[in-house]
Amino acid sequence: MRKSILFVFCVLFLFQTNIFAQKKKVNNTVESLQFTIYGTLGTYGAPPRLKNGRVDIPRLLSELADIHANTYHWLIWQNDNDWNDLKAFLPLAQKANLNVWVTLVPPSESKPIAKHSSEPYGLDYKRWAVELAKLSISEPSLVAWSIDDFVHNLKFYTPEYTKKMLEAARKINPQLVFIPCCYYKQTTPDFAKEYGPLFDGVLFPYRAESVGANLQDAAQVENEIIHMRELFEKPDFPIFIDIYATAHSRLGNSTPEYVKEVLKAGRKTADGVLIYCHQDPQKYPEKYQIVKEGFK
Repeated sequence: MRKSILFVFCVLFLFQTNIFAQKKKVNNTVESLQFTIYGTLGTYGAPPRLKNGRVDIPRLLSELADIHANTYHWLIWQNDNDWNDLKAFLPLAQKANLNVWVTLVPPSESKPIAKHSSEPYGLDYKRWAVELAKLSISEPSLVAWSIDDFVHNLKFYTPEYTKKMLEAARKINPQLVFIPCCYYKQTTPDFAKEYGPLFDGVLFPYRAESVGANLQDAAQVENEIIHMRELFEKPDFPIFIDIYATAHSRLGNSTPEYVKEVLKAGRKTADGVLIYCHQDPQKYPEKYQIVKEGFK
């Protein structure tokens, strides 16, 4: 009798284990999101640079550790060596337990309109998708990629083009997530319906646009993030707030108190917080300390 009961128990255990394994396989991307991007605390762009323009990697790592960041968002734009410097940074980021996001600039911020483009692949975002995915396989600290001002370039990033671009990346590494930059006003119901199924989340630059774009009002964070999630019709759709610590070209600069309040609200409501841009502790000591305290 005992042997029979033990046999039945073993069969049930193996059955349940198999079900769990299948569910884990199905939800692999969801689980990777939970362990890699939820709870993101990091800075974006503006790394310290050497006199030759190359990124000062040891100093950047030291400052990220000092402010308790778990993520750095690498912008490929202002120097033709940013791609090579990224490759040098990634293994050191892995040792430092840092996640790395990468942002490319869109056509509206590329040559000939702008002084720089994302190099070396320029506007070939399908090639970028493949190369980033390949890099993320060899360098697991690379967990996400993004395109700046995505919503301002939809004539280029059609749903068809975006789908093919992402399919190319996900064929190589389905766990490398895509989180494009999407502003409040341009994230319409139609946009969310058409593009939402393609995204793993959105990077949301907060500017209080629901009451008129500005960098003074920190009180709209929760309402705007709730609104963004409702548009994508998923209560758990990942929203990552991007906070202007550096001045906006049209809206001007933000105050240290504003950064502090938006950071506090963002940690409460968003799925992660990124600071635009990385703050130099010598040039901007007050905002640097606010980020450090807010991340801690």
